[in-house]
Amino acid sequence: MQLTITTNRSRFPAVHFAISYLSASSHFHSSNMAAVSENATTEPPVIDDNVKFGFLRKEMNTEKLAGTAIAYDRHVILCYKTHETWPSRVESSDSHPFPKLLAGALKARKNDIPVKTLMTICEGREGTELSDGDVLLFPEMVKYRGLKEPDINSFVDEVIVNRKQWSTGVQEKMTGSHIFVCAHSSRDKRCGFCGPILIKKFKEEAELRGLKNVYVSACSHVGGHKYAGNLIIYSVQNNKVSGHWYGYVSPNDVPELLDDHIGKGQIIERIWRGQMGVPLLKKVSSLKAVEPSLPNGNNLINEKNNETKETKEEKEEEEENIKKEKEEEDNIKKEKDFGIGEGGGGCCQGLNGFSCCRDEKEEKESKSKIDLLWKKWEENEIVTVAVVVGVVVTFGLAYSFYKRIR
Repeated sequence: MQLTITTNRSRFPAVHFAISYLSASSHFHSSNMAAVSENATTEPPVIDDNVKFGFLRKEMNTEKLAGTAIAYDRHVILCYKTHETWPSRVESSDSHPFPKLLAGALKARKNDIPVKTLMTICEGREGTELSDGDVLLFPEMVKYRGLKEPDINSFVDEVIVNRKQWSTGVQEKMTGSHIFVCAHSSRDKRCGFCGPILIKKFKEEAELRGLKNVYVSACSHVGGHKYAGNLIIYSVQNNKVSGHWYGYVSPNDVPELLDDHIGKGQIIERIWRGQMGVPLLKKVSSLKAVEPSLPNGNNLINEKNNETKETKEEKEEEEENIKKEKEEEDNIKKEKDFGIGEGGGGCCQGLNGFSCCRDEKEEKESKSKIDLLWKKWEENEIVTVAVVVGVVVTFGLAYSFYKRIR
């Protein structure tokens, strides 16, 4: 059954407007409900990983990179499995004893190693130029084949500490340019997203250019997740080895790195983080090859050498927060011990800086208001008494005058 309401527009304009509004509103909501019903199975939009972790993320290209590389003079790179299998802390994982043993041997001899030494893991794939157990040494550009767990201590003693030939193993001189791209996905999703894409792009562009002497491999974390894509390029210039770090690298930068950095020996300054053997924050405008230095005194492999600028900033911020918290605690203690204000009667400190102490200024203002009201009341009372007295006196004089007349 349909109810029809007819109105005279000229006689009842308000009623006609109300009915028209309700009809239109009903149609609008019906249409919206139908649209919602049609789209009820539509899933919310998924944010692209490239926007969250990749080359389109907000932090990309937001900071200056020069001086953010780790300070070191020698790089020990162990070839071990694939980047997909590495745990977050592959150098200290109990489930991966080989890299843990090598890292432990290096740390145990840190006071005997003559130069600042950095250790990293790269992929070792059978049937390629790099296999499991191979150890690469830069800037020496030497590959030590097939290191085994029982030989780790002797290898560190002979090669790393005393810089001698490895007596029980095979070593080969490396040539060409070697690019190590951080693809450590279990450590950071940004590196895990950017790394494999850059590796593929480098291999494609190198093949297009016919570059047979450019080798690309995934490596573990090198410091500075927020600068992903991160990579290190070791190449020979004028019979000497240079090692340069780059950050915020995107696929669009790959041709320039191959053509200008490797091909012409030019640094790409906008994405350059630093150089092996060069102190932090020292800018280099050309590919200056660095020979290993032999500083005196204690050195070397320890956590401090591997601290990134990001880690130092976080520590400084934490120390500053601790300092502020201690100052606040001291202030609260002083307030409890000595009190606040002239009276010195003590005070309690509440949460978020709230104090239960009464404000002296408010007390004075309140007292002043009471005094003023009292003063005004006294003045009004005096006036009233004077008026009453005056009326009584006037009435008495008038009555006395009236009696005299009679």
